[in-house]
Amino acid sequence: MAETPDPFTNLYEQPAKLMRALFAPMTGAMDPAAMTGDQSMGPEDMQAWAESSAQLQALWAQFQTEQMSNPQALVPYFDPSRWIALASDWYKQMPIAQAEQQQALWDEGMKLWSDVLGQYGLGPKATDSATDDIELPRKDRRFADEKWRAHPAYALIHQTYLFLAERVEQMADDITGLSPQQREQLRFTTRALTEAASPANFPLLNPVVMERTLETHGQNLVKGMEHLLADMRRGQLSHSDADAFTLGENIATTPGKVVYETPLYQLIQYNPSTDEVLSTPLVIFPPWINRFYILDLNEKKSFVKWAVEQGVTVFMVSWKSADASMKDVVWDDYVKAQIDAIDQIRERLDVPSVHTIGYCVAGTTLAATLALLHRRGEEHRVKSATFFTAQVDFEKAGELLNFVDDQQLGTVKALSPDGYLDGRYMAATFNLLRGTDLIWNYVVNNYLLGEEYPAFDLLHWNGDVTNLPAKWHQQYLRDLYRDNLLVKADALSIDGTSIDLGLVETPTYVQAGKEDHIAPAESVWRMTEQFSGPVKFILAGSGHIAGVVNPPSSGKYQYWTNDAEPRTLADFRETAEEHPGSWWPDWIEWLRSQDATTVPATGKRKPGSKGDKTIEDAPGRYVMTR
Repeated sequence: MAETPDPFTNLYEQPAKLMRALFAPMTGAMDPAAMTGDQSMGPEDMQAWAESSAQLQALWAQFQTEQMSNPQALVPYFDPSRWIALASDWYKQMPIAQAEQQQALWDEGMKLWSDVLGQYGLGPKATDSATDDIELPRKDRRFADEKWRAHPAYALIHQTYLFLAERVEQMADDITGLSPQQREQLRFTTRALTEAASPANFPLLNPVVMERTLETHGQNLVKGMEHLLADMRRGQLSHSDADAFTLGENIATTPGKVVYETPLYQLIQYNPSTDEVLSTPLVIFPPWINRFYILDLNEKKSFVKWAVEQGVTVFMVSWKSADASMKDVVWDDYVKAQIDAIDQIRERLDVPSVHTIGYCVAGTTLAATLALLHRRGEEHRVKSATFFTAQVDFEKAGELLNFVDDQQLGTVKALSPDGYLDGRYMAATFNLLRGTDLIWNYVVNNYLLGEEYPAFDLLHWNGDVTNLPAKWHQQYLRDLYRDNLLVKADALSIDGTSIDLGLVETPTYVQAGKEDHIAPAESVWRMTEQFSGPVKFILAGSGHIAGVVNPPSSGKYQYWTNDAEPRTLADFRETAEEHPGSWWPDWIEWLRSQDATTVPATGKRKPGSKGDKTIEDAPGRYVMTR
């Protein structure tokens, strides 16, 4: 095997070279050989490093000047004391400080080091395991680049990190005396902290970043600083190119008109593309935690466009992003808004009932709407209900349960002084659920490597945050997530009327995502146990978004059906029939089975036609309000 540098001698060679190159222009050490130990560096290289250093200083100085004029702007979102308190609370619960645990970690760690170094021909196992084909014991895609294995020091760094991450997660599982909720919170915190501590996130420990920095003379760090400061100014981590998409031009492009609006929502009706349409129209209630155009991203992905092409008269509710004028809005208001939208459509098209779709939180609300209508004897207004990844029983609601204890609710309240919760807080919360993919991946790529953001419509939508009414948000987290009252008959009242999901007889279609981490499939399944009417449940491949937005033309994923009467999700999976591709055709077949009557697509079936007064073109103003 070729001679390998001693890892302990050479570990800091690249970092030292980098630091000398960056700071030499400020210290006056202008001799290239003295600065880097590299006789090949000439005046042009020196000038490039000097420019990078000056650019970094200028960017930071400008940002500091901006912040001095508004020092509180970033406090709620970048307060380091919150992270310090989180780490301190975690450390108090973990047994890592115990002497026996430290000794066990030390012994196991030394064995790991010996095994790893042996493959590089170093240490006590050098003669036993030296090889040209390095096969490290632990693998992780964060360290997939060959540079993490090319040098024994970097191999030791990331293998030690992965080993320690495994052990602290195991400790969290082994601690006794915790309630199930406390254990899940500890697991969540442990994962969040270990993800943040990855050596991939630190430039001096990441060989890919080190090589990029030396190759570009620090220009990757300049570009990364520009990205970082731009995100700090907006108080939100960017995932995509903010200038790549414009509503109504290359996203949310299905043609239609806003036909009605209130201070809480706009009602969009889309233009028909068939001569005949189903007599019963469809209204979609998207979650007001996000923008509605997840269902109308582009022509190829748009559920709206596809449904219109199937001969359905489609309406979409576009919720208004909350501001101070909505400080008194509560859950009742969203239920009443759904009923109002249903009635507006019935009156507009002179039909007795509508089909409905509720996505995520709007699906939870649709369930309450149905319960209220049934209690009042008005269930005839809704012919069918479809639920996309929606929950009504929150006992198994997944990782979001980690954010509903009294301390977390108090934090949310403190972040809502003007009566609404800034959407950036919710975005950060959802990012934390998948920290490696949605936070640290972008820290490395865009801040450290200085790569440009992709022009990806789904990521653009993900970052297009909406504000939430504070009273509603507190009520939702407390009554549903924490106390799980929706599945208790008459435990909740809407608009002065107690509700009971068991009264609902409306035919329903329930879709869950196999890999959904926001509304876990097991939690969504429980909806089938609540309603009295016929329920069809399907399990779609992928998760909360891709499991829903999966057009037939994509040929991706699969879905499962089961025509028997399984009592649990496990029973459903055991005997389910798998179907390749999108579940959308199955849904439209089910929808037509509820009422296949068609009518000509004339009159007010064409919004904005002669004599039909509308407000504005789709996608409307509300979806553009920040």
